[in-house]
Amino acid sequence: MNNPLEILRTLDKHLEKSADLTLFGRVALSLGYPYSPPEYGATHNVDEIIPITEAEPNFDFWLAQQATNAELKNRGLYITHLFGEMDVILRPNWYASRVSLAVPLFKLKTYRPATIDPVLTKMARGDEQDLQDVEFLLRQEPFSPLQLRDAFACARIPDVAEIRELFARTQPKVLKLVEQH
Repeated sequence: MNNPLEILRTLDKHLEKSADLTLFGRVALSLGYPYSPPEYGATHNVDEIIPITEAEPNFDFWLAQQATNAELKNRGLYITHLFGEMDVILRPNWYASRVSLAVPLFKLKTYRPATIDPVLTKMARGDEQDLQDVEFLLRQEPFSPLQLRDAFACARIPDVAEIRELFARTQPKVLKLVEQH
């Protein structure tokens, strides 16, 4: 079973109005790339980016989110990780390059950021699991060291000292992954 798909189907069922979601994290890797490892579908939550170009999700969305969490609570599945785009590392033009996902839902339209952006978001912690996810992404869409350096240079990084430090410290590790592939 794919947990993210079940969470999204449950959310879709509880929505009264249509809604757009831009997914990131392992849910985006699970649903946004063919042949993703099964462990990506085992994640227990859905992460979403709320673009600054849009208003916060409407009241209907929040009611559907609460109903989804209540329905799936006993299984440990939930949708709570909603981040404003300024709270994650992204390129300034990330929204224009989102990729629509072919997820069979009725009211919910799902997207993921272009592959370079999840590489950037995964650099906020720079831990081993995130680096494995970056390696998976680099196998999906290879980037040159120059392309990555350009993305590093233009990335909008949250104004949190620890995130800035980890992002800088992770750059050589990501460049090394590119050289290995």
